Amino acid sequence: MAGLWFEQFSVGQRFVHEVRRTVTDTDNILFSALTHNPAAIHIDHDYAATTEFGRPLMNSLFTLGLVIGLSVQDTTFGTTVANLGMSETSFPKPVFAGDTIRVETEVTALRPSASRPGQGVVTFQHVGLNQRGETVCRTLRAALMMAKPAGTGAG
Repeated sequence: MAGLWFEQFSVGQRFVHEVRRTVTDTDNILFSALTHNPAAIHIDHDYAATTEFGRPLMNSLFTLGLVIGLSVQDTTFGTTVANLGMSETSFPKPVFAGDTIRVETEVTALRPSASRPGQGVVTFQHVGLNQRGETVCRTLRAALMMAKPAGTGAG
């Protein structure tokens, strides 16, 4: 299991995730279709050519999902119970097909769950960067995490 148990996180802990992903026009069109988002800025190259960007923007919810997804292998794979929410999400720079996204994560808060023994809440700040090192997405994610099972040597 690649994910960490609740007790293995510490405030200020940083992760520079190794897995990166180059996004494609197909990603954008498929995600927009699957989520029933017909915004021309994402799926219509002719329309997008008339905008200030000159080409389609990647769907921002795809970008958010990718940024969180790229963090999973190092942090929460197999040890997360549920995402509790995202806050303070911003998209400072646009993402376009052909951009390569990488992610850095910092643990900003920890607390044992008051209502769920053996679990705790970890707040992650995820920052998505493009191939030029520009921040394209930033979000705080609260995740309910499993604590280390009793009697295991994990730690």
